Amino acid sequence: MPLPFPRTDPNTRRAVRRGPAGHGVSRRLRSTLAAVLVVLAVSAGLPVAAPAHAAPAVNYTNPLVNQRADPHIFRHTDGYYYLTATVPQYDRIVLRRATTLQGLATAAETTIWSRHTSGEMGAHIWAPEIHFINNRWYVYFAAGRTDDVWRIRMYVLENANANPLTGSWTERGRITTPWDTFSLDASTFVANGVRYLTWAQQEPSIGNNSNVYLARMGANPWQITGTVTRLVVPTYDWETRGYRVAEGPAVIQRNGRIFLTYSASATDANYCLGMLSASASANLLDAASWSKSPNPVFASNAATGQYGPGHNSFTVSEDGQSDILVYHDRNYRDITGDPLNDPNRRTRLQKVYWNADGTPNFGIPVPDGATPVRLRSHDQASSFIRHYDYRARIEPNVTNLADSQFRIVTGLAGGGSVSLESTNFPGYYLRHRGYALYVEKNDGSALFGGDASFRRQAGLADSAGISLESQNFPGRHVRHRDGLLYIEAVSSSAERASATFHLE
Repeated sequence: MPLPFPRTDPNTRRAVRRGPAGHGVSRRLRSTLAAVLVVLAVSAGLPVAAPAHAAPAVNYTNPLVNQRADPHIFRHTDGYYYLTATVPQYDRIVLRRATTLQGLATAAETTIWSRHTSGEMGAHIWAPEIHFINNRWYVYFAAGRTDDVWRIRMYVLENANANPLTGSWTERGRITTPWDTFSLDASTFVANGVRYLTWAQQEPSIGNNSNVYLARMGANPWQITGTVTRLVVPTYDWETRGYRVAEGPAVIQRNGRIFLTYSASATDANYCLGMLSASASANLLDAASWSKSPNPVFASNAATGQYGPGHNSFTVSEDGQSDILVYHDRNYRDITGDPLNDPNRRTRLQKVYWNADGTPNFGIPVPDGATPVRLRSHDQASSFIRHYDYRARIEPNVTNLADSQFRIVTGLAGGGSVSLESTNFPGYYLRHRGYALYVEKNDGSALFGGDASFRRQAGLADSAGISLESQNFPGRHVRHRDGLLYIEAVSSSAERASATFHLE
């Protein structure tokens, strides 16, 4: 069989996984020992611990909303998600709500504020965020002037009504910072009982378009107080393509740490996410408390057809168990003219996964359509189905996340079956050949369709999970053995456990 994709493809993690032979042998021995211990535990009827941060799969369809950039979704205690975003006309602030994230796609949209017809707050209405603070609603946004559209500054609206789609919005004016310069993308978060404001601004003494800053909030949520700390100056190549930009900060907290993502470079296909991290117990106003990733954590991906992902926010799934990355991108690379005049940035969603070291893993921008899932082994509860060197296997700590993400779609062979499509290689499917499982490109043949189709069943070892029975070899189920995947008949409790997976 020809190889399903080039061995030099940059989306594989071969350079990461390859190493001295002894290291590979050591890893296999550890994996084998772990498998033996798990089999013994299952055979003895002992519980098998689930991995940290295990959470059920989420199911969304991308894009969520077309022509909505810089999306911000806030989940409130009233049971609603609230979505606001930049509209292509840059002339107003819109808001919609729904009880589910997917419901935001079709929810009615209300204009809650429109630009001034003259002077301040009269142009370039950008990047609104909605927050609920001290029993009132606040919207942070950026705006230029009618007579100087690039004189962009940060402003705040307030609404005391329980439902922010109704009631009146009071203009609380401009957020004052140490410099009267280009500033935008205000966001707020609370850590250890202290509320902070983070934003992007052009500092007069630094020759960048914008850096990221942090300060404590004052008595009112439209004021800052005390020290202003510069957190990010764009210096890496991926932060300075087109423009020297760090903007759109957003914060997620977990595992005793604070992670601040930000957007870098021009707003075309170069746009991407960087990340800072700090201990939750650190002095956040000390720049030395923060560590900056040397590489982007989320970037364009030609294989999935997603370009310029950025200006994100974070929310949580309906069951509260999964963190959700909210962002915009385009589904094409080439833009004619200024990217800011291109209206087709779309609001998108995908699940955030967490690495064994407690850091977030955003993976790659997933293809349009249904969001993918991971399949976690029932009996080796820290291991996931993944592809590597074209072979399907289970492994723990799959840091190249997309290798372990699959979209469950209608079976290529029909008959009520399902197929598992690779996330980072769309058009490639999990299929068996010689009873061993591989990820290979669909050649359109009936043989491939049958080999890549499975009957989805309740988990053989746990009905909360799933098992996959071969469509063209009934009685044989997908199971792992010695770290690799096969379709085999299963009978013992250990074999049933090895053929059971949990969707995350």
